[in-house]
Amino acid sequence: MYEQDYFNEIKNIIENSEVNKKVREYKNNYDDLMAKWHIGKLLMEAQGGEKRAKYGDELIKKWSEIFSKEYGNGYSGRNMRDMRNFYQLFPIWRAVLAKLTWSHIVKLLPIKNESERNYYINQIILNNLSSRELINEIKNNAFNRLSYADKENIKLITSETNII
Repeated sequence: MYEQDYFNEIKNIIENSEVNKKVREYKNNYDDLMAKWHIGKLLMEAQGGEKRAKYGDELIKKWSEIFSKEYGNGYSGRNMRDMRNFYQLFPIWRAVLAKLTWSHIVKLLPIKNESERNYYINQIILNNLSSRELINEIKNNAFNRLSYADKENIKLITSETNII
């Protein structure tokens, strides 16, 4: 083999490795978000729905103590409430959510306006924003700088359309 052949073979191995790494990261993120969404759904069902939130908070407190001891801080009361809120905001799983990370989701949970939340989700996807960049966008009131007409009925980007 010539030097160029070795170079090309090494390059192919590296490219395959990097692609596989990205696929594994995406799959792990997808599995993590689906688990959190399902936990949120089950918490809602266990507490008897939104109307019994007080009972739900006690249930979460009790269960989070058990799960935190067994599985670590990822199941603290706050995280489990965030999982429940995640499910409440997105009661129907949307494929677009898999393009976000849990850090993104947690930053979006306090945003009650659906159009505003959709705007930031779209920005994450279109601009590949990290959670820190998302925080900056929210702090800089990017949504509020849109015209009134642009703020109304912002839809999530889907695989079929890339329209905001």
